[in-house]
Amino acid sequence: MQDLVNLLTDLPPLLVYAVAAILVAGETAVIVGLVVPAEATLLTVGFLAYLGTLRLTPAVIVMIAAALVGDTLAFRSGRRYGPRLRSGRWGARIGYERWQKADAMLDRLGGRAMFGARWLAFVRTLAPRLAGGAGMPYRRFAPWNALGVVTWVGASVLVGYLAGESYETVSRYLGKATGAVLVLLIAVIAIVLLGRWLGRNPDPALALARRAAALPPLRWVHQRYGLLFFLLSMRFGPAWAFVANLVFGLGLLLLFALAMAFVVNFVVRHSGLSVVDDVIADWFAARRTEGFAHAADVVVDVMGPKSLVVVVALAAVVLGWRSRAWRRDLVTLVATAGAFLPLVLLAVAERALVSERFILTQHAVVTASLCTLAWLIARRTPWMAGVAVWTVAVVGVVTVSGARLYVGWNTASQLVTSVLLGVMWTAVFMVAWATRARIQNPSPDVPDMSGSAPR
Repeated sequence: MQDLVNLLTDLPPLLVYAVAAILVAGETAVIVGLVVPAEATLLTVGFLAYLGTLRLTPAVIVMIAAALVGDTLAFRSGRRYGPRLRSGRWGARIGYERWQKADAMLDRLGGRAMFGARWLAFVRTLAPRLAGGAGMPYRRFAPWNALGVVTWVGASVLVGYLAGESYETVSRYLGKATGAVLVLLIAVIAIVLLGRWLGRNPDPALALARRAAALPPLRWVHQRYGLLFFLLSMRFGPAWAFVANLVFGLGLLLLFALAMAFVVNFVVRHSGLSVVDDVIADWFAARRTEGFAHAADVVVDVMGPKSLVVVVALAAVVLGWRSRAWRRDLVTLVATAGAFLPLVLLAVAERALVSERFILTQHAVVTASLCTLAWLIARRTPWMAGVAVWTVAVVGVVTVSGARLYVGWNTASQLVTSVLLGVMWTAVFMVAWATRARIQNPSPDVPDMSGSAPR
């Protein structure tokens, strides 16, 4: 690191300005940010300003101008090539309905979406192109995007400047955090893919058996003894077939829960968040009183994993028992009367992985329980009531998290791990149910994307 700093301080300041500006502009203009986000460049610029190689005010101005130029070029590229992308091969894979939802979201949030995207690594790389392709007016895009650029660039450069001698530590943890975000995005993609697969194949054992039968080693056996297997399966009947799919599907979900717990634990451990655990714990310890500690203990006990799983089970039975559809397959069972089963699997994973290497806690089950309960109720209410239900669930998660921090039951990194895992675990079944419902009730208004989509 010191060799790199010495090299940069020996270069002409104008060259350093130019290279840094190209890197910052290229993050969105040529999508470099999907590989190397610009935070490291801005931190380096701030540190060089601290050393006196660059001047702080001109450095901030140049970096802001570069980011604005990159976003403008990306916006124009989206405006020019967006329709061609949507009607092309990859656009058809995304689907007309998803493009419409993205357009609706951008239309509803407007420039505020651009302001928020600027603070999210990888997201800000694609946001200007999506805005241009969605037809957002530039006069609506520019002010909010400029506000996001000014605040984000200014804050990043100032952090590098104020870090001073500790710049190497700051940049190391920022690099870890960026890598952790990338791994987390990959995990989110895996969750969506698993949810979509479950939605399309709600009987996982049957679906995998059919795919296995199509493989060359088993194809001959299936062709030769297919009738025998068919007669044998008829003796089991639909009830035993449902049981087999349920057991097999829950086994697959348990393996996925273990894998996801490992990934989320890895992400948080390598994000640098654990560095501030002691600072946060000391802050709460200094303000702890006997009365508030007792109240926090009561909150943690009342909203514990066992009691919440029971509440979810009762709510699932009450809300889903009237419909006999839950007996059809794994997805409909989990989304109705069996909504507590994924929580039990998550609890089993928590028990299996509790050790010094894993910081998974029971709070993951608490978070997943509150999110599952909100999902069950919100699906049967108008959208305004659904927003209220989800708000209550979020308040519940924050309250229990704060109580656990206050009494010192968990560290900040442990709670972040648990909340992430609980939310992501619920998202699997939300995606599966949404996919299942969309397949069963396709919209007649959605046109075929094989040709040119209407604008």
